[in-house]
Amino acid sequence: MFILEDRLALLASVPLRSGSHGSVEEGMCAMEAVAFVAGEAHTDTPACACPVIAAFMRRWNDGLPDGARRDLYLKRFIPRLVGSLGPLVVAERRSYLALDWLIRVYTPAWLDLVEATKPYASALRALGEIVDMASAKAAEPVVRAAGDAGGGAARAAAWAAAWDAAGAAAGDAAWAAARAAAGDAAWAAAGDVAGAAAEYAAGDAAGDALRPTVETLQVSALDLLERMIAAGAR
Repeated sequence: MFILEDRLALLASVPLRSGSHGSVEEGMCAMEAVAFVAGEAHTDTPACACPVIAAFMRRWNDGLPDGARRDLYLKRFIPRLVGSLGPLVVAERRSYLALDWLIRVYTPAWLDLVEATKPYASALRALGEIVDMASAKAAEPVVRAAGDAGGGAARAAAWAAAWDAAGAAAGDAAWAAARAAAGDAAWAAAGDVAGAAAEYAAGDAAGDALRPTVETLQVSALDLLERMIAAGAR
């Protein structure tokens, strides 16, 4: 029977893979690895882990382009997610951390790439921190205006590039986490605006020009993960 140290040693030698898998022998995504380290049955929804963080990890795991980057960004968090499950209030707090990041960090980063939408990026950054449904609703007019500015000019041909960049930069992951506790009521406009902003930016700055934004957001997403984990210690 594996003990924790054995499991961590094996995890260190096996690259994380995208998608879900039938067994450890077939491969592990980040959350399947959490279940493995915890000694749970093989699953990507381990009982020991916070569902909000798990939603974020599953989506970002699959959005990253290769095993090397999944290992670089996500492996360090796997042991720390064992036992991260907490009361509903903690899950909700974490979901709003993700929503706040999606609106005030992720979306403005894309809007900044196009001269015409830079003012909307500034307006989003100037919003107060989104910590509950009331603050989310208060920010809604600014978010919708940003979405109209970016989405109305978006170029369909750029969608594939934008989708890949958005996934690698953890935007889809943050949206999954934002919805995890509050469900569809967690203000679906935010996800639409973030996607439109990434698509519009890709239309004007396709290819390698997107890379610095993706890399900046990846670092920021790591900080978001740290803050979501720390929210359970309050």
